Amino acid sequence: MDFEKQPQPQPPAPRREVPQAEGCLTAVIRIPVRIVVLVLVVPVRMVWDLLAVCGKAVGRALGAVCQLLVVTPLVWLYRKVVVPVAKVLGYVAHALLVMPWVLLWKYVVVPVVRYGIVAPAVWLYRQVLTPVGHGLAWLGRTVGHALATAARAVGTAVAWLVRVLVVVPVVWLYANVLTPVGRVLAWLGKAVFVWPWVALWRYVLAPLGRGIAWLAAGLGRALAWCVMTVLVTPVAWLWRAVLVPAGRETAAAFGHAWRIAGYISRAVGRALKWLGWNLVGRPVRWVWLGVCTPVGHWVRDTLWAPVKRAGLEAGRAARGALRSARETVRQARRDAWRALVGGPADTRPAAGSGAGPAEAVEPVRTPARTLGSKTTAPSAAPASEISLLGGNTARQG
Repeated sequence: MDFEKQPQPQPPAPRREVPQAEGCLTAVIRIPVRIVVLVLVVPVRMVWDLLAVCGKAVGRALGAVCQLLVVTPLVWLYRKVVVPVAKVLGYVAHALLVMPWVLLWKYVVVPVVRYGIVAPAVWLYRQVLTPVGHGLAWLGRTVGHALATAARAVGTAVAWLVRVLVVVPVVWLYANVLTPVGRVLAWLGKAVFVWPWVALWRYVLAPLGRGIAWLAAGLGRALAWCVMTVLVTPVAWLWRAVLVPAGRETAAAFGHAWRIAGYISRAVGRALKWLGWNLVGRPVRWVWLGVCTPVGHWVRDTLWAPVKRAGLEAGRAARGALRSARETVRQARRDAWRALVGGPADTRPAAGSGAGPAEAVEPVRTPARTLGSKTTAPSAAPASEISLLGGNTARQG
């Protein structure tokens, strides 16, 4: 047991990449590359910004048109037509396709299966099959015990005979005859077939293979040194000292040029916006506020307001005339009906009159007629006060 605590090995600290100093080639190609890239990128960036603005405007216009011409009609059609029709079809389908099968299952199939098949089957199982099964099981157990006892006796006798006649002679033959003969044959086989090949591998083939491997390793190291010295080292120096700085400066130049082109494009856009506002927007705004708005207010107050008031008055007069005509036609219809079938005088005040509520009129009772006679009986019960014709019946006699 080690009582001294051994220091734990610390993981190696991550290596920090030391920034490499820029060479003279990088400083020489940086400014020309950036100037050339800026000259090439500014038109591309301005065209890109112009296309982006046009694309946003076209997208908004297409979205509004699609919303107005496609989405709104489809939503209205779905809410006002498809959903009610679907509900009606669902109710009809449920009533025609589902309810008949539900009623058939509930009131026909279930009672028939329950009382026609299940109940007789349960009675047959409990009263007939269960006692028969118990009897067959008892008979099977009795016969099985007898057969098992006989089989055990016969098996014991056969096992003793097989052991005495087969197993004991075979074991003696294997131990005293086959084992010594097998050992002799195994030793002869090793001496004839195995040991010569083992000696050939150990003392001939293995040393020869080691020599060939050493020679191949030496040739490989020499060839690798030649390739590294002649090909890989110059290519690596060219990549590290020329191509990587040139590619880095070109990518940085494109980034700076794209940002500067964005500033230039934004300044050009603001200048165009200022020119458009001062050349078009400001005069249009002055015309709207100084000319169109006063003219519109004058037209609204001088022409449109009187026309609107005259139209409202004409509409009120037309509605009053229609209301009076409807009341006149209704009163004439009531008078004609009362003249044809009779009835009490109308005690309701005419529409528009300032008279108060009319007094209630006591309904006139009509004596009832006897069955089989057209004359009235004084002692019969009076007829109902409610008449379908709204008047009194004519008396006979």
